[in-house]
Amino acid sequence: MAARPHTLPAAASPIIVGTGLAVHDGVFAPLAALAALLGAGLIQVGTNFANDYFDAVKGADTPDREGFTRVTAGGLIDAERVRQATVATFALAVLVGLYLVAIGGVPILVVGLASVAAGVLYTGGPWPFGYHGLGDLFVFVFFGLLAVTGTYYVQAAATAGAFLPLWLPAGTVTGRAVVASLPMAGLITAILVVNNVRDLETDRAAGKRTLAVLLGATGARAEYVALLALAYLVPVWCWLGADFSPAVLLPLLTLPYAGRLARIVWTRTDGAALNPALSGTGRLVALFAVLFAIGLAA
Repeated sequence: MAARPHTLPAAASPIIVGTGLAVHDGVFAPLAALAALLGAGLIQVGTNFANDYFDAVKGADTPDREGFTRVTAGGLIDAERVRQATVATFALAVLVGLYLVAIGGVPILVVGLASVAAGVLYTGGPWPFGYHGLGDLFVFVFFGLLAVTGTYYVQAAATAGAFLPLWLPAGTVTGRAVVASLPMAGLITAILVVNNVRDLETDRAAGKRTLAVLLGATGARAEYVALLALAYLVPVWCWLGADFSPAVLLPLLTLPYAGRLARIVWTRTDGAALNPALSGTGRLVALFAVLFAIGLAA
């Protein structure tokens, strides 16, 4: 329950997209892709543990919260045990990251350590940025931009035979990789938006100033729609503005499902509707990622 396995598509999907682009560009490296997938999953679970722990000890999780059960606030697992699980999971992520650092060098070392630090500081530390309206930016950057481009980078570096480079070897980070990261950045951030719309009132009462609290319900809903729009515009750009086949438009098959989710988020605030919308947005991320990766590879 604390690991929240339903959130793992947010970790796996950027890896899938980055790998699809790597296949297209002829730099697919299976071992590097697998290590990136495992590392991303561990960072996701570690972040979930940290959020569960810090939200409980800071008082952000209350009995009025309508979301899924939190094990620390719910008294199911002792807070110290959850803290220990957080440390252990991030330590495993660092261990996996050693292989990626050997390939990607200093750039991956910086990104990896920043990802672990951000996972803790999202709700922990003296100034948790998730409590100050910066959570959406954190997710957009780390789970989207850096996750997709980083996945492409380690595979391109491995294919080039790089070992502990001090900087980015030529051709290992491309403009197309950055553009391909935008749908995942948008859709995974949209998961957080649903969560924050659902918890808006309890977060406001607890002094947790998420972006949804700052923008209000209408502004947060508009953000959700804008993030979905960004995701669906990118495949069109890839087809019209880059050398990708029409197969890259495959994610557009999910548009009706995205429309139904947007309608729920726009009209409802209760957990009975938004909890399924939260899970549904996670499924949308996974489905979009698989179709986009196939389209990119083709």
